Amino acid sequence: MDEAAIEQAGTAPVDPLLRAAGGVSDVPSLATEIAKLQTVGVNDGLDFGSEPDTKDSSRTIATIGLGGLGLPDRDYYLKDDERSVKLRTAYHDYVATQLVNLGDDPSTAAKEADAILVLETTLAKAMPTRVELRDPNATYHPTDVAKLPAIGSHIPWSAFFAQFGAPTFDSIDISIPAFVTAYDAALAATPLPAWKTYLRFHVVDSYANALPKRFADASFNFRSGVLYGVKEQLPRWQRCSSAADYSLRTPLGKAYVAQNFPPAAKERAKELVDNLQSVLHDDIAGLAWMGPQTKQRAAQKLSAFTKKIGYPDTWVDYSSLTIGDGAPYGSLVQNVRAWNHARDVARIGKPTDRTLWGMTPPTVNAYYNPTNNEIVFPAGILQPPFFNATADDAVNYGAVGAVIGHEMTHGFDDQGRQFDEKGNLQDWWTPQDTAAFEKRAQCIVDEYNGLESLPGVHMNGKLVQGEAIADLGGTTIAFKAFQRTPQYKAHEKLGGYTPEQRFFLAYAQVWRSMQTEEYTRRLAVLDPHPNDRLRIVGTLSNMPEFQTAFACAATDAMVRKDRCQIW
Repeated sequence: MDEAAIEQAGTAPVDPLLRAAGGVSDVPSLATEIAKLQTVGVNDGLDFGSEPDTKDSSRTIATIGLGGLGLPDRDYYLKDDERSVKLRTAYHDYVATQLVNLGDDPSTAAKEADAILVLETTLAKAMPTRVELRDPNATYHPTDVAKLPAIGSHIPWSAFFAQFGAPTFDSIDISIPAFVTAYDAALAATPLPAWKTYLRFHVVDSYANALPKRFADASFNFRSGVLYGVKEQLPRWQRCSSAADYSLRTPLGKAYVAQNFPPAAKERAKELVDNLQSVLHDDIAGLAWMGPQTKQRAAQKLSAFTKKIGYPDTWVDYSSLTIGDGAPYGSLVQNVRAWNHARDVARIGKPTDRTLWGMTPPTVNAYYNPTNNEIVFPAGILQPPFFNATADDAVNYGAVGAVIGHEMTHGFDDQGRQFDEKGNLQDWWTPQDTAAFEKRAQCIVDEYNGLESLPGVHMNGKLVQGEAIADLGGTTIAFKAFQRTPQYKAHEKLGGYTPEQRFFLAYAQVWRSMQTEEYTRRLAVLDPHPNDRLRIVGTLSNMPEFQTAFACAATDAMVRKDRCQIW
């Protein structure tokens, strides 16, 4: 919150990083500097880290993934329509502005920005599309470390890995080998001055919000203004509370839970989760399109779900994280990032820690993790309007119940269904059941291909199919679970609405949002979730229960002629 101190510190917190980036003298030193900068959260590509082995989730392995772009996606570099060209021009100006903020003169900064755009476009061309990245088999390439020179001959691999302080390993999962090869070629083909400028820019871009106002304002104007259409910054205290949530997950999480999530709320939420799990089990058993062999394995997987509700049973120990009084804010951010990255790579070669959470307790979100076969509901989403421990069942089942069912259904969507009950990538479906599922999933793809978030801006059905499948399946299961409650059976109106109507109204309410046109357009390219409005329209128009609840005619817009149904 001490903005005066941030101004006084200037670029001092990142000056050592900038000097190191500007001091590379050859390709090997460039590669090792790329690794060093990653350890403090700089997005520069060849992203090294750890994750559970896709085909043996009991162990955690080393990985190299994608990264290094300043724009949100490869398509921003490769499309030639007028809007994409304008965005690239705005990005070029942003890059130049940050370099001027570092002290470069404007004409030099403009030329440097040209070179950075050329380099990042080269990297973008080597990246698969987001739809292609949805195939877990396409992103799993375990490789002997001894064979890495054949993939990237200019990278001194031993020295590269040494920068991270990771445990010794003999094999690494290369997510996209072709990207590593293209990145390696760019190390040799792109002049060193361009690489130095690229690294300097990505340092200040990564730390802009912890640096003086000129850096933060430039970042906001482009990343929030141009890309999202946001007109003004959030108040400083809100930005700082978000930073604290990221940096100090345990102390802030404990404080949030103590104030907002009493034990009674956790028990009520657990009851909802258990009820929906039981209903999904019965639903799978009754599916006409799935054979007995696949049903048996699906039931095993469902029963094996780990259910995490509210907050971790085991809190991460943050006592070794140094937060010194009087240190510049940028230095503290650097400490946090280095600490987190060190924790991540330290897991390499160890049994997978299944107690870890991917979200903090105050987060208003939830997730399914296929390699852990777990469903996770932070305390933040177990609040109104999603969940209210004192509300009637219609509201809770229509709101958080649909979320719970959504995450459970992810275990059986186009991606999740490829992982078994232990979280391993394994084909446990019969060919006949796979074909039956894919036919039903294609119905979802076709539906969302035809839906527009803005006039002329269509959803990408293949990109959003997993989330759309989970929306429809989760809401269907939640409604079936609600039908078992006394409130549904009593069929008494409350507030002028039937129990069924209250269920669907609660579902619609949790997706209320306000979005700028720029934000909506960006999500249409990047987001595997359908547009918020279309999560309501696309889901409920497939449900006969909705048609009945509101007495819709067969010809009404909210009744699809060719309904999709999986679960």
